[in-house]
Amino acid sequence: MTKYIFVTGGVVSGLGKGITAASLGRLLKQRGLKVASQKLDPYINVDPGTMSPFQHGEVYVTEDGAETDLDLGHYERFIDEDLNRYSNLTTGKVYSNVIASERKGEYLGNTVQIIPHITDEIKRFIYNVGSHSNADIVITEVGGTTGDIESQPFIEAIRQVGNEVGKENSLYIHVTLVPYLKASGEHKSKPTQHSVKELQGMGISPDIIVLRTDEPIEDKSVLSKISHFCNVKEDCVIENLTLPILYEAPLMLERSGISDIVIRELHLDCPKPDLTEWSNLVESIKNSEKETVIGIVGKYVKFHDAYLSVAEAVRHAGFANHTKIDLKWIDSEAITDDNAAEMLKGLDGMIVPGGFGTRGVEGMICACRYARENNLPYLGICLGMQITVIEAARSLAGLADANSNEFDPDSSNKVIDFMPGQSDEIDKGGTLRLGAYPCNIIPGTTMEKCYNATFISERHRHRYEFNNDYREILEAKGLTLSGFSPDKLLVETVEYTDKPFFVGVQYHPEFKSRPNKPHPLFMGLVKAAIESTK
Repeated sequence: MTKYIFVTGGVVSGLGKGITAASLGRLLKQRGLKVASQKLDPYINVDPGTMSPFQHGEVYVTEDGAETDLDLGHYERFIDEDLNRYSNLTTGKVYSNVIASERKGEYLGNTVQIIPHITDEIKRFIYNVGSHSNADIVITEVGGTTGDIESQPFIEAIRQVGNEVGKENSLYIHVTLVPYLKASGEHKSKPTQHSVKELQGMGISPDIIVLRTDEPIEDKSVLSKISHFCNVKEDCVIENLTLPILYEAPLMLERSGISDIVIRELHLDCPKPDLTEWSNLVESIKNSEKETVIGIVGKYVKFHDAYLSVAEAVRHAGFANHTKIDLKWIDSEAITDDNAAEMLKGLDGMIVPGGFGTRGVEGMICACRYARENNLPYLGICLGMQITVIEAARSLAGLADANSNEFDPDSSNKVIDFMPGQSDEIDKGGTLRLGAYPCNIIPGTTMEKCYNATFISERHRHRYEFNNDYREILEAKGLTLSGFSPDKLLVETVEYTDKPFFVGVQYHPEFKSRPNKPHPLFMGLVKAAIESTK
């Protein structure tokens, strides 16, 4: 029978519930278990697809095209398992589904209520993520903080799941803050005690308490006090120290014996985790001697979570190339032709990532032109590919007003335009080209050299496409169209094959990069950046 682990948070948000859940998932996978992960988010948006990156960070896209919370990126990077549409559920999606069912008469005239109808819909997603993935263990993180009004239906739903599957098949982990007061030189357990009391009042007694702290807890009586006051076994109170290297978290938690405890509490019989590869990865990160400077040129750079997967993907390539990646966050709104050289100096490579809207686009075009003219290794992702096309059309083909329909509908040279059958009149949510699509790569290109393949599949999230009317014009000016949809109707990748590395892709390669399996395009960028400094 599938086992269920629920991870809740207390005291404050941002304690690293997602990293804790992802780290535990990796440990259990290394013990030979099939793990599926899930995030329950209490906000009323149906999904994060229409939310501002400044408020929510990036939107992570699964293979099957679900727009999800960025924590799912942590799950996939740590556990290296593809997640699915059941892996992220919001309050908005719950109510949307329930109201749709009510309108169809599926409740047979019954009064629709929080219990059982809302909680049943939440439970349906919890059970489906495991069956859809054929998982031994489902790890479900509940977003927000215990005590939040909006989280209550989710807490009630996971309480019911525990009752339905039984104590031997369910486990509750509560992540809380143990603040360190410098004035008195001591850690305080009271916030954790209050948070656990709040959770117990909602019918859930945690089996494991993970204590997030910035300072090591030297006085172990703090752990003992929490054990007694919160009614958990003493070895089930685990310290979670803030670490300089994100990917060290599984090793730190395993030193506390967390996977042994989980296996014991869920009555499983599994071998010890083989963490050799993961330990070698962390050692490689610590021992990197070189430094490579990569600029991320975008419009959301003041909030780094907006480009979380891009930043992690380029770091993964750095790990494999034994170099520390020094990320320079460059606001594209501030870049002009006059100051581009000054703003971009010192870079070994450049990434122009995805985004929507006109703000900062002209600065990205200036940055792209600088990279092309100065042979600076360049990777354009989604919007970054479209920027590459616009810059080529303006600078090389002489189409001075070349633009995207998104940015200038009145342009006479819309080199980027709507996808066939789409227009500005449709709803914005969930109507992009989403999820995995195949791509054929032209032999002899930079793309083929990176992938060492001529057929790939990558995840998309965009609405606009390369305008096929401009294929011949731009190819004649030196822009290589290096990847196409299998039916040849869509241009998926462009490049300057004669340059060390200058690639634009319509998809999001960052979503498939892993710390121990860096993505080929980020590897190509970092290798070229290292070569450029020799």
